[in-house]
Amino acid sequence: MNYRRFGRTGWNVSEIGYGMWGMGGWTGSDDAESLASLERAADLGCNFFDTAWAYGAGHSEKLLGQLIRTRSGSGPDKKLYLASKIPPKNKQWPARSEYTLEDSYPPEHITAYVEKSLANLGVETLDLIQLHTWNDSWMDDDRWVRALETLKQQGKIRAAGISLNRWEPHNGLRAVRASVVDAVQVVYNIFDQNPEDELFPACRQHDVAVIARVPFDEGTLTGTLTAASTWPQGDWRNTYFTPANLKQCVARAAALTPRIPAGSTLPQMALRFILGAPDVSTIIPGMRKLSHVESNCAASSAGPLPAALQSQLRPHRWLRKISDWGR
Repeated sequence: MNYRRFGRTGWNVSEIGYGMWGMGGWTGSDDAESLASLERAADLGCNFFDTAWAYGAGHSEKLLGQLIRTRSGSGPDKKLYLASKIPPKNKQWPARSEYTLEDSYPPEHITAYVEKSLANLGVETLDLIQLHTWNDSWMDDDRWVRALETLKQQGKIRAAGISLNRWEPHNGLRAVRASVVDAVQVVYNIFDQNPEDELFPACRQHDVAVIARVPFDEGTLTGTLTAASTWPQGDWRNTYFTPANLKQCVARAAALTPRIPAGSTLPQMALRFILGAPDVSTIIPGMRKLSHVESNCAASSAGPLPAALQSQLRPHRWLRKISDWGR
């Protein structure tokens, strides 16, 4: 595993982190399998774990807490970095332009959910807490900044960040340029290259860490989907992979197949594409199975793609706008 500097915090985090949404309540999740996967990831050098209260109403956080307890006393060189997220008070994802800070993150709500996450994880301090939704208009109301600064002073969090709306990397530039956040989490993958335009340069200038999420486009870039793919009733993927979107996703994934290096896979190529971006501090693929952990962590050893292949993947950029199915 290779490591990268996490912005102004100076932390050395694994460039392949661990996204924990899937084990918080997706269909097909199994706690024993999830815990085994977490343990294996830590054994392979993964030290950055991203969870959220909303992933199973704290369930994912509690699973991570079990990992922390098994790893206690491992020494400072085995430090595991814990990142979680505060859900919006109105429980609406993503943040629409009409939502105010009072609707989503009043100070008392921020404080209450940090306490909940600390309890679920069984720790006294969170390394990183993030607002799970974001709108740059909230920069006009600094109560959220003051609430997070108070939590830092109290020793309950070490750093604070924001998670940007899908396909809206520009809707975080004010926060980054004002230097009021230590990290931003953004969708970035072969299809969604938009953060490179303005967000990454701003983060570089202000020494803000970048967490790349959804590296596989919710499954498109795993190469396992077909036009006939279905999910059980109630599974979130049914709202994302509408028939029209699923058809496009499968076709775009198929177009990438000829580019996969010999002996590699589409998921590894997808991760290695992101590793070619020096502004990215860590990538957080979802991993619920041991095979996922092994494959994803191996991408770090393989390193970024050759420059020629990286360039060949540029035209696969897919410009998308928020729509009902994309929320």
